[in-house]
Amino acid sequence: MLSNNSIISAIGNTPLVELKKVVPANAARIVAKLEWANPTGSMKDRTAKTVIENAEKKGWIKPGDTVVEYTAGTTGISLALVCAALGYKFHAVFSDAFSNEKRVTMKAFGARVTDVISDNKKITEKLIKEMIETSRKLSEQENHWWADQLNNVDAEEGYYPLGDEIWKQTEGKTDAFVHAVSTTHSLHGVTKALQKHNKNIAVYAVEPEESAVLSGRPTGSHKIEGIGIGFIPPMWQPNLVNEIITVSTEEAMTMARRLAKEEGIFAGTSTGANVVAAIRVAEKLGAGKTVATIIVDSGMRYLSTALYNSL
Repeated sequence: MLSNNSIISAIGNTPLVELKKVVPANAARIVAKLEWANPTGSMKDRTAKTVIENAEKKGWIKPGDTVVEYTAGTTGISLALVCAALGYKFHAVFSDAFSNEKRVTMKAFGARVTDVISDNKKITEKLIKEMIETSRKLSEQENHWWADQLNNVDAEEGYYPLGDEIWKQTEGKTDAFVHAVSTTHSLHGVTKALQKHNKNIAVYAVEPEESAVLSGRPTGSHKIEGIGIGFIPPMWQPNLVNEIITVSTEEAMTMARRLAKEEGIFAGTSTGANVVAAIRVAEKLGAGKTVATIIVDSGMRYLSTALYNSL
C-alpha cells in the first residue's frame, strides 16, 4: 500500500492558470493545468501511479519484479519514478527520436533503457510499432510485466481526477476541453470526468498536421514528441470528441517558445500544439466562454532538441 507521505502522494492537485498574452482579443478565456507541477514534471505521473497500483491489486506484479514499457520518454520517466518508490525495476524501450534528457532522467530513477533506432529522428508509425514489439518480447522474461499503455484499460482512470480538478478550479465554468492525442487515455479520462459534471462540454482532439490519421489522412512523420503515434490508437473513442484539430510541428514549436517568452510558461512541443488548438477554439466560441487545456510537461526535457537548442 502507498504511504500517505511518500512521493506518490504528491501526484495531482496541480495549479490552473489563465493564459493572458497569447490569447487574441474577443476570444474565450483559456485556462491551463500546470501538469509540470507533478513530481517528474509531467501529467503522466497520474497514469503511472494508477497503472502500477492496479497491477499490484490484481496480483500482476510483486516487489522486485520488472515493469517493461515502450515510451517516448514521458510515461517512461513517470513509471520509473513510481517503480523506484514502490520497489520495482523498470525497463524502458525508447528511441533516439526523443530527447536525450528523457533518457538520462529515466536512468537517474534506476531504469534500464533499450533503444530502437529511428529514421533520422523522425517519429513514425514504423518506429512506434518496432518499440511496441521490442517491449513485448522483453516482457516475456520471468518476473517481467508489460504495462502496454496503448491497450491498458487502467491507464485512463489515472486522469479522472484531472478532469474533476479542472471542473472545481474553474468553478464549473468549463465550456470546452482541448488536448492532444497519444494513447488517448488523458483525453478520454479528462473528458469523462468533465462530462459527468456537464455533458454539454465540447471536446477537441489535437493531432500533428503531418500525420493526421485520426482525421483520415495518411500516416507521416513529425517532431511533436509524445503525440501522434502514426496509427489509430486501439482505445480511441471518436464518439467522445466533437472535432479533431491538426497542428503542425512548426506551429507547435513556435507556440511553445511564445509561452515561455510571453506567459512565463516553460513547456514542451505537445503543449504548444494544445495551446494553438485551444486558441482556435477560443476564437470560435468568443468572449464569455472558457476553454481548458493542459500544460503537459516541462520544457526542461527539451533543452537539447530543436525546440530550444537554437535560441
